[in-house]
Amino acid sequence: MKALLLSNEYPPYTYGGAGVHVEYLTKELLKLIDIEVRCFGDQDICRESFKIQGFSHDKSLLNKADKKLAPVFDAIYKNLLFNIEPINASLVHCHTWYTHMAGIFAKKAYNIPLVITTHSLEPLRPWKREQLGHGYDLTVWIEKTALEMADAVIAVSEGMKRDILNLFDIDSNRIKVIYNGIDTNEFKQTFNEEILINYGINPKIPYVLFVGRIARQKGIIHLVNAIKYINPDVQIVLCAGAPDTKEIKLEMEQCVNKAALKRQNIHWIQKMIPRQDLIVLYSHASVFCCPSIYEPFGIINLEALACSVPVVASAVGGIVEIVRHAENGFLVEFEQHKESPFEAVNPEQFSKDLASSINKILDNNSLKDKMGKAGRILASTKFSWENIAAQVVQLYKSIT
Repeated sequence: MKALLLSNEYPPYTYGGAGVHVEYLTKELLKLIDIEVRCFGDQDICRESFKIQGFSHDKSLLNKADKKLAPVFDAIYKNLLFNIEPINASLVHCHTWYTHMAGIFAKKAYNIPLVITTHSLEPLRPWKREQLGHGYDLTVWIEKTALEMADAVIAVSEGMKRDILNLFDIDSNRIKVIYNGIDTNEFKQTFNEEILINYGINPKIPYVLFVGRIARQKGIIHLVNAIKYINPDVQIVLCAGAPDTKEIKLEMEQCVNKAALKRQNIHWIQKMIPRQDLIVLYSHASVFCCPSIYEPFGIINLEALACSVPVVASAVGGIVEIVRHAENGFLVEFEQHKESPFEAVNPEQFSKDLASSINKILDNNSLKDKMGKAGRILASTKFSWENIAAQVVQLYKSIT
């Protein structure tokens, strides 16, 4: 059996959870079947049972396109390139809407089954209109068309499966819940004070950590607004880059600058951090915070738990299946505003609640250690990539 995986992200160009998922899943699938990966980029690796090929094109072709539509047209163009290169695989497996058109083309043109892993759902991300304009309507249509014609759909959480059934015309028998995973041999407590110092962090002072894109979905503005309620003696470390829009980057800058007027221990790291450095940042943290307003799974929470760090997170989506309240962290209720879906009904109260839960852990070292150990045990026993890859191959066999 040979599977063709299609992804926007693949190392060395990984910026989000979907890219991490594809990278680690591929490593384990290779132990079981032949794999080919086609992605956006310039990768070019060819071995006996493994091929990675990146696809790009002359960007000047999109010079006349509306700036908000250009990213969607760019993805569709690369999807066509994916299929012009002949496909010789038992099935095609797509990740994120960026590759869904390619999956549709491959299913029809090469007569092979289509599998889609849903890392998020476009109808539940209306703030993407800020970034894509009416291109967002196109991504919604692409996703709906692909999901409803897929031979199998993988949901990364039970919450995601419920959302799929509510939003699309898909038989529940075609949906399989297979969680994201974590390599606990790699993601484990790793201490190195020198690395902290290199990022301007004082290794002798506790800190709260955030890792993620500057995006409405990640709720980072809510966390920045919560800083004034967090114990003043601790450091705040924000590993936050890749803003979705210029507007949200400006809003982030204004919020951080405002918070910095009252405390000098905020460290905003805007560059991409190498994975081994990131593991060290997780390991030294006292608390990891995930204030997402929409998160089908939240692989960053799993990374933190694997490094024995308690997590304070929004009680949304698949997060509630990872973070167990008062056991390995705290869940904070988020009531979404109907008219502004990226806002809380009471954003100030949500920020206060985040800070309150963070402070509970900061003020109690025995609780912090207890939660950290519980998180490590959960990550090690339930979310191994070896087990996840076996489930994926079993699904492949059921449709080929």
